[in-house]
Amino acid sequence: MIHPTLTKTLLTTTCESLVMELSGLLARGTRLLDRFVHAEPTPATTMAFERELSDLLREVGRRIMTWTLHCLEPEADSEAPSRVSFEGRLYRRRRQHPQVVGTLFGPVMLWRRLYEPGGRRGRSIHPLELRLGIEAGLATPALAERVGYWATDHTQNEVLEIVQRDHGVSWSCTSLRKRLGCLRAGMAPHREDAQVEQVLGWIEQARASRGRFRPTLSVGRDGIFVPLRGGVAQEGATATVSVLDRGGKRVGTAYLGQMPESGQATLTDQLTGLLQAILKQVDSQLLRLAYVSDEGHHPSTYYHQVLKKMVDPRRPWRRLEWIRIVDFSHACGYVQQLADTIFGAGDEAQTWAQEMRHVLKTKADGAARVLQSASALRRRRGLHGQAKLSNQAYCSIKKRTQWMRYHSYQRQKLPRGSGITEAACKG
Repeated sequence: MIHPTLTKTLLTTTCESLVMELSGLLARGTRLLDRFVHAEPTPATTMAFERELSDLLREVGRRIMTWTLHCLEPEADSEAPSRVSFEGRLYRRRRQHPQVVGTLFGPVMLWRRLYEPGGRRGRSIHPLELRLGIEAGLATPALAERVGYWATDHTQNEVLEIVQRDHGVSWSCTSLRKRLGCLRAGMAPHREDAQVEQVLGWIEQARASRGRFRPTLSVGRDGIFVPLRGGVAQEGATATVSVLDRGGKRVGTAYLGQMPESGQATLTDQLTGLLQAILKQVDSQLLRLAYVSDEGHHPSTYYHQVLKKMVDPRRPWRRLEWIRIVDFSHACGYVQQLADTIFGAGDEAQTWAQEMRHVLKTKADGAARVLQSASALRRRRGLHGQAKLSNQAYCSIKKRTQWMRYHSYQRQKLPRGSGITEAACKG
């Protein structure tokens, strides 16, 4: 707990010790500078100078952090509160405990006082850590923020290497996962509000754009197989909520993601909650609502069981009207499957598939023309592949013809593919 009545004598004494420490580092820096400027500069010596200077400045920051954190709690128990209240519960003072905490400048020793819950049941707390935002006793908020950014683009081992290289902090995999878990838990309650605010801003930007169509709120959902330990892979899930302006240009995208979970219930709840929160604050009739995905089990189920039944939060007596769009690249996969089973592998199959993809994309009745051509060829030529695969591809297109009107989508400046969501999976 931060003590409000630190004496001037204590500050003066500790500050003098800090100045003495920094004086030694300043002398070290002077020698480093003198050595570099009086030597013949080369790329190698410049790099060495820059690295040594970086290490020196980091050590200066580490000493200042150590001194500052040491001043926040009194050393004498008599100067610290004997009781504190936290979340409606009373805690009593115990002795100080040291903890190595990671900072941007390196590891520092933090002495913080333990407070034990009354009755000895429940977890003890360190009020100083809570006030500083040092959850799990591992890292300051500034370092935790950087680790969170790195974790989105790097593997676990890469993050550990970066933290060690750039900040001199050595963690185990368990410590890293603990820190990321705390970071996620702290951010989770604010995620939806922040995303709603961002999406509403994009909608206003889209409404101010030029074009003859209403802005589009485009939703996507997909899965990706995540390799786990033991050589097992399970399906994680991603979802996107994008805003397109009146000309069909993407303004921005909000992303959701979940690690493998049976039934993907968490992602379903998060995506549904986000959409309802957005549409409570903006009139759905000022937007076009589009759902773009492949026809996998979870994306398809979400459309039929959630979106088709979703009511307008502002008009609970009517359902929202979603424009369902099957991802064009997946539709092309069905076309290629037809080509391979009709012609077999070879140039003839590729030529027909290329022609049919063009028809599917540019003709008003493109899906119907593809099916007509495939039926005629099957009657005339027979099959070179398995009838089951050919029938599967044919039925997939026929069943989804109403959601494969790509010529119409293009004219209306609607998305034809789920590339944004696919990119979220790769990310």
